[in-house]
Amino acid sequence: MATAHRSVPRSGPRRRRADGRTHRSRPPTGRLTAVAVARPDQQGTTMASSLTKDSARPGTPGSEKTFFGHPRGLATLFMTEMWERFSYYGMRALLPLYLVAPGGMNLSAGTATAIYSVYLSLVYLLTLPGGWFADRVLGPRKTVAVAGLVIMLGHLCLALPAAASFYTGLGLVAIGSGLLKANISTMVGHLYDGPEDPRRDGGFTVFYIGINLGAFVAPLVIGTVGENVDWHFGFALAALGMALGLVQFLLGGRHLSARSSEVPTPLSPAEKASTLRKGLIWLAVAVVFYGVVGGTGHYTLNWVLIPLTLLGLIVPILVISRIMRDKDLDSGERSKVSAYIWFFVAAAVFWMIYDQGGSTLSLFAEKSADNSILGWEFPVSWYQSVNPVMIMALAPVFAWLWLWLNRRGKEPSTIVKFASGLVLVGASFFLFLAPLSIAEGGHKAAAMWLVAIYFAQTVGELTLSPVGLSVTTKMAPVKYASQMMGVWFLAVTAGDSVTALLSNPAVGGINLDRMGFVAIEAALAVVAGFAVFMYRKKVRAMMGDVR
Repeated sequence: MATAHRSVPRSGPRRRRADGRTHRSRPPTGRLTAVAVARPDQQGTTMASSLTKDSARPGTPGSEKTFFGHPRGLATLFMTEMWERFSYYGMRALLPLYLVAPGGMNLSAGTATAIYSVYLSLVYLLTLPGGWFADRVLGPRKTVAVAGLVIMLGHLCLALPAAASFYTGLGLVAIGSGLLKANISTMVGHLYDGPEDPRRDGGFTVFYIGINLGAFVAPLVIGTVGENVDWHFGFALAALGMALGLVQFLLGGRHLSARSSEVPTPLSPAEKASTLRKGLIWLAVAVVFYGVVGGTGHYTLNWVLIPLTLLGLIVPILVISRIMRDKDLDSGERSKVSAYIWFFVAAAVFWMIYDQGGSTLSLFAEKSADNSILGWEFPVSWYQSVNPVMIMALAPVFAWLWLWLNRRGKEPSTIVKFASGLVLVGASFFLFLAPLSIAEGGHKAAAMWLVAIYFAQTVGELTLSPVGLSVTTKMAPVKYASQMMGVWFLAVTAGDSVTALLSNPAVGGINLDRMGFVAIEAALAVVAGFAVFMYRKKVRAMMGDVR
């Protein structure tokens, strides 16, 4: 709990008391200092004690105090995102295991991977309309509040033991996550004094720790309960996590930037009517189409999975093309968007491999790994805590390293960081070939093989993901402030859509844990990393003043 006291100057105007003596009066105002001491029961987390002190930049939102040297509003967004990630990653750790479990949906591994990948792609695909909704209708702050409520309702639907409510829950969580993701990251950017604020990259790294703190705890709590007690009780715990995040956001909203409450380009009455009309038309088309398919007895799950998979591949191309053709952009903004395409493609390849940590690797562990340490067995979902705990350990090191190198003029460029991330994620899948070979020989692969794979992916993530969030806010045209964060997340959509297309038995039907295919994916990532590095000068020139 935070405590505060007023510092009292040594001198002040004297006043006469009733007994004739004088005393020094305290000034009417004083500089506030606070000591924030974390408690184990505070929001369910324990953090190291920290000092909050006067901001070095007066006028910054929350300037009376700082959070690890950053605007106080970062603490609100940190905690909100931590609880939202707790709910999301807890459910995600259970999802592929629940889909294949005899006591769950009892689906094939290929279908489970396709559903998992389509779900992830949909979460990130919906960040685009989520950003648009904030830019044109509610503003980021109100949009995030609505998103938290929708996510909580989605997890509650997952907690009900019925297939219809399960898929409804997945849809609601995807919609809510889409509304929240782009906007909460944009709100982090609002806390800083423009793209040149030297604290900006560090702020996104601190924010990234919040993401991973929730992601670390979630599989240990939700995964354990889901696997060992009841699947649906685990999903109910995810709903509780989101409820805590929503309360945190509403209570700490006063520390956020005033910009986060603004609607940058509000819809005119005519545009609102047109948007509503088009939305209702498309909804009617979908209802009629699926009503006919279902009524004639032709409906299968692939009537949903395949269209959503193709949507995840087509929409990113259409969106970036539309932004590039926008005549309102000046030449400098258009050049930055052209450079951004390189980062987008690199990120898509990265996430295509990285996100298989929750599907391909998890399902491999469930059937072919010795999930024990020194004879002690642990739930398969616990592997999903390996990456976030490594992130929390290494993120401060990377944040310090970039600053240390920057002071000496040796910090790698954003392009070099991205290339390194691709090479590392490719190396992780080359490493995956070892446990695959062990399993093919009829043996159980040791758990440490999987830990090593997650370690390589984590280091790659730290060179690419937080930097990608930051560079997106720097390179976004003013007109597309929130929407460009949605474009960044579309890279995840594209990568996961490729995985869904390849794994779906009705389309590709490839066993993604086959050695030959894993080797091809690994080689693709490494080659893409070297290509980005070779063209770094061309990309840097297009980036203009952004570094």
